[in-house]
Amino acid sequence: MSAAIPVRRAVQNMRAYNPPLEGRTTKLRLDFNENPIGCSPAVRRALAKLSSASISAYPEQETVRRKAAKHFGVQPSELLLTNGTDEALSLVVNTFVEPRDRVLLVEPTYAMYRFYSELAGAQIVSARYDATMLFPWKNVLAAFEKRPRVFFLPNPNSPTGNLLNPPNLRRILNAAKHTVVVIDEAYFEFSGVTVIPWINRHKNLIVTRTFSKTAGLAGLRLGCIFTHRELAATMRKAQSPYPVNAAALAAGEAAMSDRKFIARTVREVRRSYKDLQRGLTHLAIQYFPSAGNFVLANFGTRAKEIVAALSRKGILVRDRSSDFAGQGYVRITLGTPPQTQRLLKELKELR
Repeated sequence: MSAAIPVRRAVQNMRAYNPPLEGRTTKLRLDFNENPIGCSPAVRRALAKLSSASISAYPEQETVRRKAAKHFGVQPSELLLTNGTDEALSLVVNTFVEPRDRVLLVEPTYAMYRFYSELAGAQIVSARYDATMLFPWKNVLAAFEKRPRVFFLPNPNSPTGNLLNPPNLRRILNAAKHTVVVIDEAYFEFSGVTVIPWINRHKNLIVTRTFSKTAGLAGLRLGCIFTHRELAATMRKAQSPYPVNAAALAAGEAAMSDRKFIARTVREVRRSYKDLQRGLTHLAIQYFPSAGNFVLANFGTRAKEIVAALSRKGILVRDRSSDFAGQGYVRITLGTPPQTQRLLKELKELR
């Protein structure tokens, strides 16, 4: 009989993250904050032009990285391309977090902050949103006094949708002198708030961005890290030599060239936001203001029933009740206006 294979204690203690793996392609996907339009035609053309030589060779990213630096208004030495934001978060943890280090989160939030931190054996310090979905300032500022190694802060946050303005972000950075502050700007194009220009002023600041939302490249996995050049050089030592594949590089370059597509996506989402607000108000369903491409709503005691019924009708929304002590919160991705009207029609019939 074979001996048991030892498993790291951190892995044994982790809760598994189980995203849906199939069965979504034929449905209206309003559950994972993807781009409802798809991707730019320029991206499709760029992918069609990929040669067999490009696919069979290890990818060269330097040209795209320099174009990305110019696109985002930073120096190439201040930018790392990553295999989606997930690799960016993993890279932060791999670079800065030792076992038993404190990592500060404000939850509920993006699950991968906790995932990578727990995998590294970190001690999670969690402040929490209450029923008002307001940022828990008192608990966060108190946590900084114990000097956590890293603080992950999405701005705006998902699933709550709340956004911290620049004065409040300065307040955090001023309080976190001994902490690496990671501000995840996955939904920047919708919120309009960025701290990328601050990376030279705050050497403990890391900003992440993704091409998964407005650019519609979630299936190709492309992200960015922006930070002071000294920190970027340190992080590059911990990164694999070929983190981004050739298709993602080609698609990212094309996506950056098509600003009109990004603007169209933002317009569609903002129109849908207004439609969804009116519709949920008419149906007497509580919802919270959002600076992203999603809305958190409270479906009450029938939340699971409604989510399941919508799925049977071909519409997927995200049940987040487990993040709020079993209360009936559901996150709805903002689709196109016709998609939003379809959702509202089905909700009206289910109510």
